[in-house]
Amino acid sequence: MSDTIHTLSTTGLTPKRQIQSWIDGLTSLCGHFDVDPLEASSLEGRIDYTSVSRLKLCQIEVSQHRIAHTLARAKANEHPYIKIHFQTYGVSYFEQEGRHIELNPGDIIAYDVSCPHLIVSPAFTRHDVVIVPKALLRDRGFPSQRMPACKLSAKTGTGRIAHDFVHATFDEAAKLSANSAVGVADSLIDLLLLPLREADTMFDRVGPEAMYVRAQFFIREHLRDPDLCIDQISAELGCSKRYLHMLFSERGTTVSDYIWQARLQNCRQELEAHGGKTITDVAFSWGFSSSSHFSRVFRKYFGVVPSSIHKGQQGAVAVDEN
Repeated sequence: MSDTIHTLSTTGLTPKRQIQSWIDGLTSLCGHFDVDPLEASSLEGRIDYTSVSRLKLCQIEVSQHRIAHTLARAKANEHPYIKIHFQTYGVSYFEQEGRHIELNPGDIIAYDVSCPHLIVSPAFTRHDVVIVPKALLRDRGFPSQRMPACKLSAKTGTGRIAHDFVHATFDEAAKLSANSAVGVADSLIDLLLLPLREADTMFDRVGPEAMYVRAQFFIREHLRDPDLCIDQISAELGCSKRYLHMLFSERGTTVSDYIWQARLQNCRQELEAHGGKTITDVAFSWGFSSSSHFSRVFRKYFGVVPSSIHKGQQGAVAVDEN
């Protein structure tokens, strides 16, 4: 059945009691954790939480800290939950099984609570959390083994719809009858699973081919970002840099070469189609920061200098420069 809103706050406690209170609160919700305030003199935090049928919904805000569910604390069949974490303020860094994921406002991460993991928040953060028993996923035909961490977006599409529904459910939880709470919980679970299905990253179905396709798509969508790099890609996809290197190496290239070749191809298309733009404008719009470097790699890749293509578009005579 639905529940009233409960609150846990560390305000007014001594620093030592603040940490223990936070540990106790997290333990009662989803598991045993080590808590570290990261050299701060206090841990200021608040958790508002409620239950809707068998789901737990939380709104959390807390000062800088690190929480860790370590291998030593992980026990078989203890805390069999999947956590859906919606980052709403500040930045956090999540680590689990070699995956390093940066969480910014508008990001979602879904992960297995029972598997050892680490979350570092170097400054104040807020996030909404839905804690889902694995048994409810098994009831929907999903396997109960460990689920790899999956990063999604709550900014658009099904992720946004799911987050909006989480907010509405939290606000109305205390007003739901027992029967209504069951129906709302079932609908919420189905909504939360939609973005996981769409991303094709549900549970152990994340194969290397699917990850490579996702990496290609992310790169193509961010080619104009001059800071695009393997660190950014691995954080977005929730996989290690080493794994990304392996995926591209198996296909005869590197992440860096793939990025630069894709940029060069787009630059050539634009030079051929838009004679009114300068070569520098085109190069800089696709992530290059040096005209000389662009001309050098363009000639190496295509065998001609950019000006020959640009002049050809304008009807001028192409002269290949030495």
